[in-house]
Amino acid sequence: MLSRTAGSLFWLARYMERAENVARILTVGDRMASLAHSLGNTGNEWLSTLRAAGCEDGFFAQHGAANGTEVIHYMVADANNPSSIFSCLETARRNARAVRTALTTDMWEALNQTWMRLRDLDQSAVVTEALPDFLDWVKERSLLFNGAYANTMLRNDAFSFMRLGTFIERADSTARILDVKYHVLLPRGEGVGGALDYYQWQAILRSVSALRSYHWVYQERLKPWLVAELLILRHEMPRSLRAAMEQVVLHLDLLAGAYGGKQGECHRLAGEMHARLRYGRTEDIFQSGLHEFLVAFISHIAQLGSEISDLYLM
Repeated sequence: MLSRTAGSLFWLARYMERAENVARILTVGDRMASLAHSLGNTGNEWLSTLRAAGCEDGFFAQHGAANGTEVIHYMVADANNPSSIFSCLETARRNARAVRTALTTDMWEALNQTWMRLRDLDQSAVVTEALPDFLDWVKERSLLFNGAYANTMLRNDAFSFMRLGTFIERADSTARILDVKYHVLLPRGEGVGGALDYYQWQAILRSVSALRSYHWVYQERLKPWLVAELLILRHEMPRSLRAAMEQVVLHLDLLAGAYGGKQGECHRLAGEMHARLRYGRTEDIFQSGLHEFLVAFISHIAQLGSEISDLYLM
C-alpha cells in the first residue's frame, strides 16, 4: 500500500474518533457546569474542558475568558480550531475522498451523509439550547461509521491502519476525559466524597458510556480509584487505556507481518505502554499521582503516533 493511502486511512479514522471524543469531553464539561450551577456553585468546569481537550492555548489566543458559550463554539464550530467537531468531520471527509476506492460503500455513505447533514445545521442553535442533542448525534454518527468499517472492510493492511488511527485517538481521549476531574477544583466547603464530587465522577463515566459497566463490575458506590481502574486498567472496558493499547499492539504486529516482519520504534513503545497497563496497579498510579500518570500517557501516545507515521506513513 502507498504510504499516502495508508496515511489518509489512518487520519480518517483518527479524525472520526476525535470528533466523537470532543463531543464526549464537551458532554462532561456541560454536565459538570450544570451540576455546579444547580448546587449553587461556580467553578472552572469550562476551563478544565479546554485543558483536557488540549485546546487551551488556541482558545486564549482568540478569547479572553473561558465562558460556556465561547468554549462551546470554539470546540464545536470554530474553523480556526483544527480539533473542533466541524473541522474534524471536514478533515475526515477530505481524507476519505482521497482514498474513496479503498472504502466500502457503507463507510463512504455513513461519512458523506454525516457531512451533508452537518453543512445544513444551524451553528448558532448547535452551540446553545441544541447542544446535548447535537453531541448525541455526533456520537451516533461516529458509532455508525465505526460499525460500517468494522463490519464491511477486508481484514488487510488498510483495516489495520484504520484500527490504529481509531485506538490511538481513543486512548488519548480517555486519558483526557479522566483528567478533566483533576482540573476541576471543588468549591470551598465541598470536600472529596461530597455530592458534587460524586456527580462529577458520574459525569465522567456517563461520557464514556461506562456508568452501567462500573456498577456491573464493582457493584458498589462510585469511588475515584475504581473509576480510574475501570478506565485505565480493565481490559473488559472497550474505552479503557489497556483495551485501546491491546488493539494498537495487535495491529502493529499484523502490519509487521504483512510487510516482511519489519518493526521499528513504534512497536517497542507500544509494547512497553501495553505492558505497563497490563501489569499496573491502581494503588501505584494514585501513589505517584493520577494526573501525572495521565499527562505522561498522553505524551507517550503522541510520541507513538509520530513513530507510526515515521515508519509507515512518510
